[in-house]
This record gives sequence, C-alpha cells and structure tokens, in this order.
Amino acid sequence: MQLPAIEVQDLEKSYKELHVLRGVTFDVAPGRIFALLGSNGAGKTTIVRISSTLLRPDAGTASVNGFDVATQPVKVRESISLTGQFTAVDEILTGRENLVLVAKLRHLLDPGHVADTLLARFKLAEAASRKVSTYSGGMRRRLDIAMSLIGQPRVIFLDEPTTGLDPEARIEVWRVIKDLAHQGTTVLLTTQYLDEAEQLADRIAILHQGRIIANGTLAELKQLLPPAKVEYVEKQPSLEDIFLALVGNDGKDEATKDQP
Repeated sequence: MQLPAIEVQDLEKSYKELHVLRGVTFDVAPGRIFALLGSNGAGKTTIVRISSTLLRPDAGTASVNGFDVATQPVKVRESISLTGQFTAVDEILTGRENLVLVAKLRHLLDPGHVADTLLARFKLAEAASRKVSTYSGGMRRRLDIAMSLIGQPRVIFLDEPTTGLDPEARIEVWRVIKDLAHQGTTVLLTTQYLDEAEQLADRIAILHQGRIIANGTLAELKQLLPPAKVEYVEKQPSLEDIFLALVGNDGKDEATKDQP
C-alpha cells in the first residue's frame, strides 16, 4: 500500500486566545492535487506553515514523504517546495537570472541548463532576458512556481497562488498546476476560490473555523446535498405574449392584415 505524501493528524494551533486549528486531520496521496478550501482566517496558511516546518503545532503531528515535520525538518525541507501568496522573485534580475541563482544555491550541476529547461516548460523562454519588473502578474507567478521546482521536489505547497491575478493569468497558473500533477508532483493547494478548487483538485477539504468540516472528491461532496427539485420553470412574458393577452386573437388577425 502506497503511503500518503502528506499526512496530518489532530493538528492544533493557537495564538494566545485565538484558536486557529482545532484538531485538523487529512492525508494527500502521492501525485494528487489536494485543495484546502476556506475563507480568510480559516487556518489554511497555518496548516501550510506547519507542514513545511516553518511553524510548530501545539498538538498533533504532520509528516511529508514519511518524514515527521517536528523531528526530521531537514529531511522534509529537502523534499518540498513552498510558494506563498506573494511571489518571491527578484525584480532587478531577469527571469533566467532568477532561476540560475536558485539552481546555484541548491548546488545543482549546470544551472544554466536547469534554467533554460524550466523557462521552456513554463512558456517564459521569450522573456528570459527581460527584467522581472517588466513581467505581468501571471508571468511572475509562473516564474515563482518554476523557481520552486528547482531540485525536483516531490511535494509542493501552493498558498493561494492566484490571489490578485486577472482571469487570464489565473487560467495560466491552473495549467501549470495541472501539469505538475501529471508529472507526478504532489500539490497541496490552499484557496478561497470555489471554482479553483473545482477545476484543479482531486480531493477537496473544506476548512471552517479551524476544523475540516468536509473532505472528499467533488462528486462525494455533491452528494452531501440533495439535488434541487424544480417543479416548474417560470417564463417571463415576451412583448408578443402581452399584446396577444390584451387584445386577443382579433389583434393578431389585424396585425396580419396590415402586412403587405
């Protein structure tokens, strides 16, 4: 049996009197897109921060690729990447220079080849030599995700990746996320957009006030509510309907007579 890529058990986290997480449990299968859907303040980012070793929980456990985030944080970090709500690109550098820099920091062989491969994959090759300050929002986000993939992490956390993007840029990012899963990367996506979760996720967990209140595929979640029964369809009258109702068939006959 294949182990979960991400496994969270009974996570709790509070900030003084504010209880952010109240016993959160879920797991994510390898190579799947898992969406944490919830409004602002539901606790989505806190879960990501704990799962990526940036924050310690008050109670409960979390593991990524079989490594415990509390006791094996280095192992977890070696196998993951995190893209936050705001892009972490250097606007002074070009797109290619951003990628080469990260590849060098990860001590990879041939950073230039790594950069060129990712630029082509994310459809940024034509803009490779341009400063990132000239990039659109969608291009910056694609570059940000490309930088996150350097070193081929098995799990990537995307914390509200399309916040602030226009519709066209959102669709671009959706394509990138789907491609990641198709190539075997496990994606944990947080979002407050229902259409985003519906379009992308293999499974969706609805987080509300620090608790998972529903978890399943889209089809399974739809079964939680019975289909609406429509007894009749209300049709708004047209001008013709109004006219005929007021004047009767005589009016229709008179209208016919007036035609040449």
